[in-house]
Amino acid sequence: MNFRFLHSSDLHLGKAFGAYPEAIRNRLREARHGSIARLAHAARQGGATTVLLAGDTFDAETPSPETLRHALRAMAAERDLTWIMLPGNHDSLAASELWRRIATDGPDNLRAVTDAAPFEIAPRVTVLPAPCTQRRPGRDLTESMGAATPAGHLRIGLGHGAITDFSGEEGVAGIIPPDRATLSGLDYLALGDWHGRMRIGAATWYAGTPEADGFKHDTNAGALLVSLGGSLEVDVVETGHFSWRSLAVDLLPGDDALSRLAGVLPTVDKRRDMLVRLIVSGRLPLAERTALEQEALAIAPDFGWFEHDFGGLAADTRPDDLDRIDRAGALRQAAERLLAEAQDEARSLADREISASALARLYAIALEVQK
Repeated sequence: MNFRFLHSSDLHLGKAFGAYPEAIRNRLREARHGSIARLAHAARQGGATTVLLAGDTFDAETPSPETLRHALRAMAAERDLTWIMLPGNHDSLAASELWRRIATDGPDNLRAVTDAAPFEIAPRVTVLPAPCTQRRPGRDLTESMGAATPAGHLRIGLGHGAITDFSGEEGVAGIIPPDRATLSGLDYLALGDWHGRMRIGAATWYAGTPEADGFKHDTNAGALLVSLGGSLEVDVVETGHFSWRSLAVDLLPGDDALSRLAGVLPTVDKRRDMLVRLIVSGRLPLAERTALEQEALAIAPDFGWFEHDFGGLAADTRPDDLDRIDRAGALRQAAERLLAEAQDEARSLADREISASALARLYAIALEVQK
């Protein structure tokens, strides 16, 4: 026998993206909603009729009525597919009203998993779920995956939580054993929680979010097309609309800074759907640093969102650079003060960058006035 399904997680529908400007916030939220249709397309293209959502379908335990309604209607529209929705830590079973509304308003092709009882999703294929009971259960909920199933059945674990410490805090132990698939006799363990795709073992995977939501992960957002039967096959299917990229450029005097910048940037036609964080380090003459910062400001509107960080880029400033601003008077005094602040290692890196940017801006204005 052979059974195919699509493994996804962490849609985080309704995520606010409050740290970003309103225009891109709205587009990011809409892209998350659109991931439902893209997952459906990926499933069909791969010959799957079942989509397993391994938790955190919603970003909060109390999504807005519009967010919930639109999600349920989007799944209903993909009526040829079966959606299996597991509570995660963001939308745990503690959100009793959310799961009551899903049970009441959800379409017939959606199964919300609200207990740990195994259930059959296809002939001789059983899902062993571990729904999150609350945001921090404090125990290994996947122990329930050791439950017995009929002989000859494929066993698919469906869980949400950490195998390794994703928080970065010392002393925080992972609560799901990395060998859970072996311990519980699973043919595949579909996990959610980690927003980047991660292979824990041949039969244990984090699918990652189908629509990227930050710069932390360097893999393209997608889902996993899983085939069980004669052998296990796991194929990555890209589903993301937006691309998030951190770009690093290290410069030295003599480098063509503008050419180096152009070399790491995507072509213009791809920029609208990209969020970019540009990090520039090294050392340049003040005139070239100023030109580079002006270029960064000029191209920023091409992107969905663009931020540049020149905190690690020092400027070699000569006396004649300050002379270009002014030879005496208030402007010269301001330039000298900004230069001193930018080079003062007793100040924080952020404060030095503010002073360096201000000096570059003053330099650019002075050159513009002199034209």
